[in-house]
Amino acid sequence: MLAIVWHSRTGAAQAMAEAAHGGAGADAQLIAAAEAEPEALLQAAGFLFICPENLGSMSGAMKEFFDRSYYPLLGRIEGRPYATAIAAGSDGRGAQAQIDRIVTGWRLRRVAEPLIVNLGAQSPQAILAAKTVAPDRLQQCRELGAALGEGLRLGIF
Repeated sequence: MLAIVWHSRTGAAQAMAEAAHGGAGADAQLIAAAEAEPEALLQAAGFLFICPENLGSMSGAMKEFFDRSYYPLLGRIEGRPYATAIAAGSDGRGAQAQIDRIVTGWRLRRVAEPLIVNLGAQSPQAILAAKTVAPDRLQQCRELGAALGEGLRLGIF
């Protein structure tokens, strides 16, 4: 099973997670970061982490998921594949780097290039507003989910 763990504030990361889930198929589980429990993650063969970048880092709710799950999973999920998708206002690399550092401790294995969707929100109003992700970017999320799901089904990862 592919666990798609996500958090969203303005809807962009949620739309990206739902698109990835649609691409991944029936073997994937969409799990909100606030509801992700270490025991459920032990059942996953691979992971897709999706969140917004807030103030140059991953969202607080996503960080809290990692804080809560890190030690219970340490030494128990080594070698499993993962990928990431970040909804960003301008950059996304800060959130990406944080996730990569954290999962290095879990010894996860990146199997796809990071997907960063830049939404260009720069003013306070644009940053706080509900977001719409362009169809071509949602398609990239579907394709990422499909690739991860199929890779797990075929035993490639």
